[in-house]
This record gives sequence, structure tokens and C-alpha cells, in this order.
Amino acid sequence: MRTAAILLLCILGAALFCTVSCNNNCCFKFFPGTLSASRVRSFILTDDRCPKPGVVFVTRRNLNICVEKNATWVQEVLQTLVN
Repeated sequence: MRTAAILLLCILGAALFCTVSCNNNCCFKFFPGTLSASRVRSFILTDDRCPKPGVVFVTRRNLNICVEKNATWVQEVLQTLVN
């Protein structure tokens, strides 16, 4: 009984730690089209621990759109936003 209580406490502690420190900023579906840089207000890079590298573009209408980080057009939009 005591072992089960300790195990449960460890599991709950790990779950609490993960909700505080784990980054849920991952993209699992990617926008199939393209966006012009004029429609994008800002961007957020996804976490390196995500299964696929991505970028979240925040549009002028406050929409968050996941795009593939390695796409040529995404790199061009990022360069425009950074400069």
C-alpha cells in the first residue's frame, strides 16, 4: 500500500512538473498554401523537441498558422520579418 502511494505521488509530481515546464508549442498539421509577408505580423518558432520543425505565423487578424520551417517561401517570409 505504501509503495503504491509513493508511486502515485511520483507520477502526479512528474505530471505537474511537465505542465509547468513542458512546451506545448508544436505543430501537427501544416498550412498547405503560402502567405505573403504583408499578411504576417509576427512569428513563433516551435520547440526543438517537437516531432516536426515548424513556425507559427501570427497574421494581422491574430490567426495562428502553422507552416513548415524548411519551406522556401517560409524562409523568405522570415527573412522579410527579421530585416
